[in-house]
Amino acid sequence: MIRSLLTTALLLFTVAAQGADKQPPNILFFFADDMTTQAISAYGEKRHLLETPGMDRIAKEGIRFDRCLVTNSICGPMRAVIQTGKYSHLNGFYNNSNSRFNGDQQTFPKLLQKVGYSTAIIGKWHLETVPQGFDYWHILPGQGAYYNPPMIDNGKPVKHEGYVTDIIGDLTLDWLKNRDKSKPFMMMCQHKAPHREWEPALRHLGFDKDRVYEEPETLFDTFEGRSKALSDHDMGIERTMTDRDLKLVAPTTLTPDQRRYWDEYYEPRNAKYREAKLTGKDLVHWRYQRYMHDYLACVKGVDENISRVLDYLDKEGLAENTVIILSSDQGFYLGEHGWFDKRWIFEESLRTPFLVRWPGVAKPSTVDNHIVSLLDLAQTFLDLGGAEQPADMQGHSLVPLFKGENPADWRKSFYYHYYEFPVPHRVRPHYGVVTDRYKLIHYYKPDVDDWELLDREKDPQETRSFYNDPAYADTVTELKAELQRLRVEVKETEDPPRLAYGNRAFEGEVNPPAQPKGKGKGKGKGKGKKAE
Repeated sequence: MIRSLLTTALLLFTVAAQGADKQPPNILFFFADDMTTQAISAYGEKRHLLETPGMDRIAKEGIRFDRCLVTNSICGPMRAVIQTGKYSHLNGFYNNSNSRFNGDQQTFPKLLQKVGYSTAIIGKWHLETVPQGFDYWHILPGQGAYYNPPMIDNGKPVKHEGYVTDIIGDLTLDWLKNRDKSKPFMMMCQHKAPHREWEPALRHLGFDKDRVYEEPETLFDTFEGRSKALSDHDMGIERTMTDRDLKLVAPTTLTPDQRRYWDEYYEPRNAKYREAKLTGKDLVHWRYQRYMHDYLACVKGVDENISRVLDYLDKEGLAENTVIILSSDQGFYLGEHGWFDKRWIFEESLRTPFLVRWPGVAKPSTVDNHIVSLLDLAQTFLDLGGAEQPADMQGHSLVPLFKGENPADWRKSFYYHYYEFPVPHRVRPHYGVVTDRYKLIHYYKPDVDDWELLDREKDPQETRSFYNDPAYADTVTELKAELQRLRVEVKETEDPPRLAYGNRAFEGEVNPPAQPKGKGKGKGKGKGKKAE
């Protein structure tokens, strides 16, 4: 009798354990704005710019993807791509200047809700209209402010005191603690940092003890022999940075106490700068150092708050059944080619961080070199949640790669298209095909019609074009054919018309329509720009 009872109990325990194993995992998506691989120590940047133990922990306990590419290197459009699993020309959000997201269309959070997930988004939304498909949302309007930011809590305007990265961390933890625990969750924790104007937490002013950062080899790239599209830009450390970017003026959102702390750090250093009256390359050297301090201090704040959330998952026993994915809307230039910002098909802006931890599934300390994309996230989230992946989504679930598989039919090439021009940075529209080695690029409209071929094997810093080299004639022919094939595949076979500034909008906007920014060059004191 006792043996029978023990056998029955063991059977019930086994069945229960198997059932528990079949429960869909929680999904926690950490998303930063303009955070590049060069600033994450797990990626091994040779300049060793910053230690990021929180993000490094995800890589150590999971997978570091080295070729995660974006479809359109700019903030809002990539957020729309993630929501829909579709390229910009199909989801309707091309740029930050005048696009507004139609939330009525199919999105992955709506589909996760249908299969029983509790969904939430906290932090930067940047799609101008009210989030749909989320049981809870608490977002920054537009770009948001670094200090004492106003936010929108499920439609209600609220004002927070403190630093935005810490506030987003606090709100994320509060939601996790008070969520509906009867459901698996999908949480999108989306940081504003380290977006321009790179304003650090006050506790991080001086974190690097005035370290002198090594400069990139291409800081003074002249773009000799290249398309006009490259040289005629307005996103250079030399020509574009404003007094606010450089902390020569303080943000207007600081409290008096915060302003005193700010001034104690910056003003003595700014006084030395003004006295030096730097010009030419000396000015660029100074600006680069100030930029690195501020940008990296912002990343440090993100890393600390990621660690806080990871520690909470451990403490509450949630880590084992939670898939962690960390990424950014695109990469960013930390002085390479003399630039800051993003937009280009070149490596620093095309490639974005992508780290995954899935305990018991993803093999720790793995490095994956498949070409993956933020385009794949919607289908990945649905696959993780056991929801059907709609046939009109254009990515591929990454779950097989998370499991260590090597699908024979995985993509070997990738299509890219950037549209926004002329403001804010005069980066010409361009599209292209990307492979492991090559990039074939077409710059078009309004005053260029140029092609370039980059060979990352021979020129990893992408300072030369091989398009007119006779030795590459066959490569150009093959890549043009592949580019045309990809354009047909993604259903963009014609160049889009010039996108005019308009008032196209959808019900439930959280920001007023953007207007053209044709006046001025962004010099002087400058304010934050919605279009970036």
